[in-house]
Amino acid sequence: MALFLSTTVNKIDRKGRVSVPAAFRSELAGQEFHGIVAMPSFKASALQCGGMDWMERLSSGVSEYDMFSDEQDMLSATLFASAQRIAFDGDGRILLPESLISHAKLTDQAAFVGRGKLFEIWEPEAFAQHQADAMKRVAERGLTLRPAAPANDDGGQK
Repeated sequence: MALFLSTTVNKIDRKGRVSVPAAFRSELAGQEFHGIVAMPSFKASALQCGGMDWMERLSSGVSEYDMFSDEQDMLSATLFASAQRIAFDGDGRILLPESLISHAKLTDQAAFVGRGKLFEIWEPEAFAQHQADAMKRVAERGLTLRPAAPANDDGGQK
């Protein structure tokens, strides 16, 4: 399973091509589709991205809802209809569709932001503000993480 870390800002050329950070590409290596899946974020002017394994996990989550239910219909219409498979070129670049560029308000640079199992693409200044706001809210709420339980020799949790 991919694990995306750090933030990298790359230049977007006039055609809308941008290089995906090498560390992100290596996390996606070995997947059947040689590229990314990208969709507009529901919460911000950003793109949420991952590999086909990430999309398969999302599909499994949507399948948990009753078939033909309003919830399943809304989620599938929102997630899968707006998601786009974007292949890497020979130089590790992707060509961002205009609809995604517009949603994320991208111009000449893109910030690739690791978010664990997925990554996001932001306009760099917008992400810097979002990150500062998030850090402030974390401090105000005193949020922390509990350490995960160590794994047994058999791979299970204690």
